[in-house]
Amino acid sequence: MSYTLLIIVLPAIMFLILGLLGGKMKPIIAGTLGTLSLAVMTALSYFTAYEYFFRIGKGASGAYETLMAVEPYQWLKFTDKLHIDLGIMLDPISVMMLVVITTVSLMVHIYSLGYMKGEKGFQRYYAFLSLFSFSMLGLVVATNIFQMYIFWELVGVSSYSLISFYYTKPSAVAASKKAFIVTRFADLFFLVGILILSYYSGTFDFQTLTALDAPYLSSFVGASFLGISALTWAMLFIFMGGAGKSAMMPFHIWLPDAMEGPTPASALIHAATMVVAGVFLVARLFPIYLFGAPEVLTIIGYVGGITSVYAAIVACTQTDIKRVLAFSTISQIAYMITALGVSGYSGHDGLGYMASMFHLFTHAFFKALLFLGAGAIIHAVHSNEMDDMGGLKKFLPITHITFLIACLAIAGIPPFSGFFSKDEILAAALHHDKFLFACLFLGAGLTAFYMFRLYYRIFWNDTNKHYHHAPHEAGATMTIPLIILAVFSVFSGFVPFADFISADRMPFEAHIDMSVAISSVLVALLGIGIATAMYFKKTDMPDRVSNGVGNFYKWAYHKFYFDELWLFVTRKIIFNCISKPIAWFDHTIVDGFMNALAFVTNSTSDKIKGLQSGRIQQYAGVYLSGALVIVAVFAFCLVCYICGY
Repeated sequence: MSYTLLIIVLPAIMFLILGLLGGKMKPIIAGTLGTLSLAVMTALSYFTAYEYFFRIGKGASGAYETLMAVEPYQWLKFTDKLHIDLGIMLDPISVMMLVVITTVSLMVHIYSLGYMKGEKGFQRYYAFLSLFSFSMLGLVVATNIFQMYIFWELVGVSSYSLISFYYTKPSAVAASKKAFIVTRFADLFFLVGILILSYYSGTFDFQTLTALDAPYLSSFVGASFLGISALTWAMLFIFMGGAGKSAMMPFHIWLPDAMEGPTPASALIHAATMVVAGVFLVARLFPIYLFGAPEVLTIIGYVGGITSVYAAIVACTQTDIKRVLAFSTISQIAYMITALGVSGYSGHDGLGYMASMFHLFTHAFFKALLFLGAGAIIHAVHSNEMDDMGGLKKFLPITHITFLIACLAIAGIPPFSGFFSKDEILAAALHHDKFLFACLFLGAGLTAFYMFRLYYRIFWNDTNKHYHHAPHEAGATMTIPLIILAVFSVFSGFVPFADFISADRMPFEAHIDMSVAISSVLVALLGIGIATAMYFKKTDMPDRVSNGVGNFYKWAYHKFYFDELWLFVTRKIIFNCISKPIAWFDHTIVDGFMNALAFVTNSTSDKIKGLQSGRIQQYAGVYLSGALVIVAVFAFCLVCYICGY
């Protein structure tokens, strides 16, 4: 399956072509080239999935095996065992991610042909899309954790470039810097975790690290810090890197501001690429977490559960439609993280792992559909604020229907895809941790509420609203991707996911837990009902409710002041208590010592520079004086020796 190398190489080549030569091309040519390359990659990804899952991926035992599509090439060697290799590894989750990334990326490429038409920097935008696709695809097929880290950082650079695409807007520049700094801060811990793990294990290789009989685990015995094993520290630090990328608390603050980038790029970042990298990382190293650091897996579950409720509550108060979807993304990614935290390894005990990957799969399509639908709405009314919308169903019929499908899918209403994957997560949580189940169950109701609050305020609510310019449906390049993603949002839940992806790679029969399914549908319907009562028609009920809960609404609207808390920590604590003393030491002690050396050197030079006057008589006199001093010292020593002194 060496042809899979093309899936990685094509976007890299396209990035170089569009980046270096795009300015000399017409925008339509640059966009068409980028889109065609993505179409080829998507076709290859689907063929790869067919080959792997239906022909050569399953071994004699019935479990799916790890295949090296491109044998690892040794790049950097540290020891005989410790070296960084570059290759392409195929296993169930990497093949699934190839399909998800290329499908969503292709839809974004096609959609952008219409949405970004006429934008300054159109070619640059498509170059960055290609770089983003290359980075994420390289990440998911990495053969070792350091190769993953390289592409992990490339994903960060790509997202920074896309978020700051409108670089003349101060808000876009600030948002891109915020995303870059927060994720770099988390990635520092990721790197430290990699170094600890590789130091004791002696390898970066995923197959060696995740083997159930991994002999390297014995090397961690006795290695601890503050009473916690080195392996636990390593896996905790690695998860912190994943939490940064996937915007889990407390590293979630960058994601809502990332909305400053073009809306199609937001779909790419929030649906199938950057934000699920942390989920993929935990899934990739899942055996180590489960058998080597189970306490960290517990922490992962609770971080996900708490984040899911927090983000859902905040989403209920936002008025910018893209920010609502951003907090929705945080909440849904938290569902996936929680599912991994409550998972076992084999059979139905590993339901959480399968459910997490299943929700990643279905979420990619309906969240991309929501963001692209939001782009079509913004394109029609030239505003992100819900207050500027209302009654758009008669102006945007295709966008209306596809957006409704996505809302039903994310709310978990059968038979839409989100119902099947979210139901499995709730079932896994119920049988593992009642608190986490309560968090996710509450999140399910809130999700249905805030999504239909969004839906009603955009398409219904103020049906008599008058627009300065009559909104109209977008062109085919924007509506066709909406229709395709809507089809995926309806039918992707019927994929027998447990037959293909599980923690132990053995297919198992998953079934719907009717008690969980019925209760989750009922709480979703309750959320939709409340949203209908409050927002189907324009009333004063939302104002009365927000006033009734008092300061809680204000806190939720301001995201519980996490941004202000981070500013306090960085400015008052890190800058004042840490950075300023270090700066004083650097300026006063280090610079002072170096300045003192320079002063002594200059002063000495001033004193002795007269010795190099260029006058031969002076040189002869100095030479003669020196010779006489040496002769006198020698004579004195000789006399002392003769006299016995």
